[in-house]
Amino acid sequence: MSSASVQNRGSAAVTGAGSGLGRDIALGLAAMNYRVFGTALSADEVADLEQASNGTVSLTVCDMTDQAAVNSWAREVDSRTEGLDLLINNAGILTPGPVEVLSLGAIRREFEVNVFGALSVINAFLPALRKARGRIVQVSTWTASLPLPFNGPSGASKAAMEAFAAVYRAELKPFGIDVVVAAAGNMKTGGPVKTAAALKRIADGMTPEQQRLYGPTFGMFADKLNSMQESGLESAAAAMRVIEIAEQVPAPSKAGVGQDAEEILRFVRERSDAEQDARRLQIVGL
Repeated sequence: MSSASVQNRGSAAVTGAGSGLGRDIALGLAAMNYRVFGTALSADEVADLEQASNGTVSLTVCDMTDQAAVNSWAREVDSRTEGLDLLINNAGILTPGPVEVLSLGAIRREFEVNVFGALSVINAFLPALRKARGRIVQVSTWTASLPLPFNGPSGASKAAMEAFAAVYRAELKPFGIDVVVAAAGNMKTGGPVKTAAALKRIADGMTPEQQRLYGPTFGMFADKLNSMQESGLESAAAAMRVIEIAEQVPAPSKAGVGQDAEEILRFVRERSDAEQDARRLQIVGL
């Protein structure tokens, strides 16, 4: 994004804007005089954000895994703008559990949303981003750099998108499009309730043998993950940090959202594989 477009604001599209971090990002951008478009999962989310933003945020119900729906949304945004200044790819899901216990279908679903859905959004908006010489912000997580046990699909899918972000950064450089990874730390985004429910579903669905093998350690992980989320950064504060990264000139390749994320990213850069293996176990209390 050029300094001029940052100064004058412009248009922004945010995926997963109906709740949590994406909702706060959309509201924050609107408060800064961006023209904001976004996706939501339901009509209720659309109505809620329309009221919360006094009609300044335009949401569309859209499934990120539906290529036709994504393309339709991108065309709608393009028809109402003269190019897209900012795309914040935020939508994502979390599928915790031991890799041996999780079905391949559940893991595949996480990749469909977190990777293929994200790729389809970026590709759909590239013509509009070229017009404005805009910027892409891929919201990731520090577990892409230091993957945790019982959190494999999330870390792996986000790591895959970080690899794609690096490739996009090189391929889109001739068009003046910046690509930035915003690696989120622990946050209070409404996620703890959803995460706790997901953790319980996985634990309750284990066979007696799986319970014997993984029950105690997965229980420790679940307690630690719930605690980390409950004590994490407030969603509104995390959103403002993402927006700050989105407007930073020159564009960073990757930046942490929250002190914990910045510390982990620094740790991974500086420490050995053995130290990282020990740290990932320590983080989840194993």
